[in-house]
Amino acid sequence: MDLVAHAAPDSPHSDNSGGGGGVTGTTSAAAAAAGASPSRYESQKRRDWNTFGQYLRNHRPPLSLARCSGAHVLEFFRYLDQFGKTKVHAAACPFFGHPAPPAPCPCPLRQAWGSLDALVGRLRAAYEENGGRPENNPFGARAVRLYLREVREHQARARGVSYEKKKRKKPPHSADAAAAVSSHDDANGGLHHQMPPPPPGAAA
Repeated sequence: MDLVAHAAPDSPHSDNSGGGGGVTGTTSAAAAAAGASPSRYESQKRRDWNTFGQYLRNHRPPLSLARCSGAHVLEFFRYLDQFGKTKVHAAACPFFGHPAPPAPCPCPLRQAWGSLDALVGRLRAAYEENGGRPENNPFGARAVRLYLREVREHQARARGVSYEKKKRKKPPHSADAAAAVSSHDDANGGLHHQMPPPPPGAAA
């Protein structure tokens, strides 16, 4: 993932107090520790929210969350590009559209589309969790959606990769279904259906 979080990760707090509680006490302590430890998603969401808050405070002039719009979210994305690790070739670059360039080039590093898309999802949720009204959520603004679409299309062309999601075939749930699939394959020249590969990752 390209994004750089400026806030330190939060340390999970566990309750190590208490002694001879037997199995029940141990289980309760483990449950309490698990409940106090945020998931990886929640930890990342908190770091992203803190980074965005720091960006607003450093904005000139300082910008309050209530006045934040989709345009400010786009400014934040462009600010994050300086920390990107994904090479995005310019149209004049000989490696434009080449998925595996054989040599280095001076094209800039940018945030990958997948990183920005995931970031928007986390910040959109964090905005409402911190008291923002859904109808005023700047991360759900039309300008943000259009920007992400443009980034995806441009990076797909520049890097020679596809971000289209492929449909995955459901595995058979019974022996009869498996036999039916095998019979169908034999009837089609012995070809075997395979699960499609996952779409290329967004990281560099």
